[in-house]
Amino acid sequence: MSPITVGIVGSGVLVVLLFLGMPIAFVMMFVGFLGISYLTSVNAALPVVAKTLYETVSHYPYTIIPLFILMGGFAGSAGITRELYESFDKWFRKWPGGLGIATIAACAFFAALSGSSVAASAAMGTIAIPEMRRFNYAPRLAVGVVAAGGTLSFLIPPSLGFVVYGMLTEQSIGKLLISGILPGVLLSIAFIAIVIFQVKLDPQLAPSPSGNIGLKEKILALSGIWETLLVFLIVMGGIYLGFINPTEAGAIGATALLIIVLLKKKLTFKSLSASLLEATRISVLVLFLVAGANVFSYFLALSTIPIAVSNWMAALPVSRYFILSIIILIYLFMGCFLDAISMMVLTMPVIFPVIKTLGFDPIWFGVICVIMMEAGLITPPVGLNVYTLAGVVKDVPMETIFRGAMPFLLAMIGVVIVVTVFPNIVLFLPSMMGR
Repeated sequence: MSPITVGIVGSGVLVVLLFLGMPIAFVMMFVGFLGISYLTSVNAALPVVAKTLYETVSHYPYTIIPLFILMGGFAGSAGITRELYESFDKWFRKWPGGLGIATIAACAFFAALSGSSVAASAAMGTIAIPEMRRFNYAPRLAVGVVAAGGTLSFLIPPSLGFVVYGMLTEQSIGKLLISGILPGVLLSIAFIAIVIFQVKLDPQLAPSPSGNIGLKEKILALSGIWETLLVFLIVMGGIYLGFINPTEAGAIGATALLIIVLLKKKLTFKSLSASLLEATRISVLVLFLVAGANVFSYFLALSTIPIAVSNWMAALPVSRYFILSIIILIYLFMGCFLDAISMMVLTMPVIFPVIKTLGFDPIWFGVICVIMMEAGLITPPVGLNVYTLAGVVKDVPMETIFRGAMPFLLAMIGVVIVVTVFPNIVLFLPSMMGR
């Protein structure tokens, strides 16, 4: 068989094994090993697997993963999530769907401390949903707001999505993290607009609470956001100005939040061990996925499929934006069946060479890619944020959560269109970085 035929057969075997329920990291490593063995030899394939595994887990910059997860864990232990929600509740309560808007704002600020969207959904679900239900918000709107708001942690730095994308494509993780700030703000505003539009269309979704909150009380409520702003400015400001690299920023952020937890006397053995276990679990998961993707990428490179696909797409008599639209639709479809990181590691070996051949900026495409990964977190039947919320709010059917989250999918598509038409929204801040 020709190398391309071997690559196609290997990709088919990978898909079959995935549908049989095998873990994606091991499937990619196994198929990659078999493919390399066939195209070269077993003696050549074994060192590739061993070297890839060792280099992945021992690569210093990858320590950013547990550090970013620890930041989210410490933020939760410090009670920052509740403080953010209560602060924004004071400001937005009288707006149409005010509690929903407060939830989106709190999710956006919490995203500045946590790279895990699942953690954000769980944390906000336990705080915001009971409050919205107390004021007779429709369950569909309440759960939809939290499911969508939680996805912001995948886009607003520190973002695990950008870290994985940078690892897979060898792009600057620092620039990727900074590139997510303005699109993250834009997506938050789009989510708020979706909430207001739904409530204006059907006021019964979110009855307006009685009573007024004075300006003095609103100003005092801002004290609940200073910790988040401080840590975000230290971490992202340090990266942006070139004083620290992303890994050092993760360590500084985790240390700062640990100090805040200690000062508040809220650190317990249970919360510390839970944060450490979560950081370990996610780090091992991601590193195995990246190692598997690298082995499979090596096999695909030997098969010459990425080059063949890139050349074929570049030669098509259509606009490069038409091809980009097809890639976005593919991600939207895959999001119905795969989790975000699995989607990324599966597609990057083929998609990224196409993006480079078409002349798109890799940092800009990273934002497009991460937003589409976000969409997968709330699309049926496999939406991790929805499953997380279903565990938190046990009396709301999963189909109700999916229905509540669907309008926010339109906001994601809208933001993708906007940053495609105006790429400087993504590229402006990275272009001004210190290094």
